[in-house]
Amino acid sequence: MATEVSPGIVSLATHLPAARMTSAELADRTGLPEWVIRDKLGIHEKVVAGPDDHPHEIAVNAGRAALKRAALDPGEIDLVISITEEYKDYPLLTTGIALAGDLGLKNAWAFDVAQRCGTGVLALKLAKDIMRSDPRVRHALIAGGYQNSDLINYQNPRVRFLYNLGAGAGAVVVSRDGPGHRILGSSVLTDGSFSRDVVAPRGGTKAQLGDWDRPFLDVPDPAGMKKRLEARSMANFLHVVREALKESGALDKQIGYLSLLHMKRSAHAAILRALHLESSQSTYLENYGHLGQIDQILSTELAVREGRIHAGDYVVWVSAGIGYAWDAVVIRWGEASI
Repeated sequence: MATEVSPGIVSLATHLPAARMTSAELADRTGLPEWVIRDKLGIHEKVVAGPDDHPHEIAVNAGRAALKRAALDPGEIDLVISITEEYKDYPLLTTGIALAGDLGLKNAWAFDVAQRCGTGVLALKLAKDIMRSDPRVRHALIAGGYQNSDLINYQNPRVRFLYNLGAGAGAVVVSRDGPGHRILGSSVLTDGSFSRDVVAPRGGTKAQLGDWDRPFLDVPDPAGMKKRLEARSMANFLHVVREALKESGALDKQIGYLSLLHMKRSAHAAILRALHLESSQSTYLENYGHLGQIDQILSTELAVREGRIHAGDYVVWVSAGIGYAWDAVVIRWGEASI
């Protein structure tokens, strides 16, 4: 029987490219009024990749920073979980194994996990579950990069809700025992009826790329998707949050901080209202955009830096990923610096 353990986060880090796209630039490229970009889509500016930025390479930078903050020798890492998006430096690059190699994690085994923008939250659950079942895994690195802003055609109004996509990388070190911020309950909900609502119609076996093609994302039926998603999304967000809290022995009113992905401003506010949270108990990423599965890491890092997360708080990471998936995981914040 596996020994009961309490895995926790011991460090986290992000790496953001220097380039930015402002609301004025987005307005110019999309034809939307700038006030719509800022007030409705909630983008003052967003992080985008420069010519020398690539998803795996910036993930290596984030991973290196997280390892340094954790004060762990590379040889102490037993597991690497890559959360790098499928759009990456090269097709079929196994980024988990590449991370282990590039960071000198010679004792780690590795794998990639993909659930679109839910991947980071899912990976935290997986790291905890693996540690509780396998005593050989003492320390794990979760890291990945995201650059799906490359896949947006700003002249395509069908992908308007994806205009916020940006670029960035994040990393988390999880340890099996010892000082840290305990990973508690989690919840994952998926709905395959949305699995083909957002697609890159070129780049797979059904429609291969030519030499100069890029697999831009598209939404074949935006009105139909919006109608179906609006009927379910809020309920699913609240379901995973409350189920994860229940698994953690906590209630809505005990949430100290909600680490939420970037979404339109009205939806963000609606979730906070439904959970009876103040705006200070979350971070609206209007100066970063949506960095996919990196959002929760970035949001938490910003809140810690600003002193808005305290020892004893229940910190809830919440995500939603096209496909569609909703995920939540609860972290009981400890005394350790991060």
